[in-house]
Amino acid sequence: MLMNTSTLLRTALIGLVLFLMAGLAQAQDVPKVIQFSGVIVSGDSLKPVPYAGIAVKGSYRGTLSDYYGFFSFVAQEGDTIEFSALGYMKSRYIIPDDLDDTRYSIIQVLNQDTIMLPATVVYPWPTREQIYDYFLKAQVPDDDLERARKNLSQEKMAEISMVMPMDAGMNYRNSMSQYNTRLYNAGQIPMNNLLNPIAWAKFVDAWKRGDFKKKN
Repeated sequence: MLMNTSTLLRTALIGLVLFLMAGLAQAQDVPKVIQFSGVIVSGDSLKPVPYAGIAVKGSYRGTLSDYYGFFSFVAQEGDTIEFSALGYMKSRYIIPDDLDDTRYSIIQVLNQDTIMLPATVVYPWPTREQIYDYFLKAQVPDDDLERARKNLSQEKMAEISMVMPMDAGMNYRNSMSQYNTRLYNAGQIPMNNLLNPIAWAKFVDAWKRGDFKKKN
């Protein structure tokens, strides 16, 4: 019985040691997490590349650079970082796996990429008659002089005068006229134009001239 107990204890100790060694080996295999940051610049002018894409290859982790080309995100040692931006060739960088610190910064250079566009062919008009027909029917816009003539015509000026408000000078004269009228009638009954012979004379003259006739 004692022999069986000691054998079980020995077996349990050996299993515990093996378990701890396996856990330690597994912990050593896990890459160290670091704060990866840097600045992306253009290779020809060393100007910042704004809003460039930074992604860890083979994963969904990554970020974008800001307006000044700066970026910062959490990565692991040994990760392959892919850089991409519109108008630039893609680039890669492998984070070293023997870092002594948990922070790592770089300056990544991107070279401009030449984009080849398909050729554009400009064809002439099919026939000479179609060219003449197009120019004869084309609506040529008015020049400055013609627009000025239209805006200063009598019909246009009369239309504008009907809706245009009074300016500061006219408002002042109107206000002063009303003020003088109130002073003129102060302390007495206001004048009634129905009993004013001068107003009746002006009305008769306007009637004879045809001012009240309907105008076409």
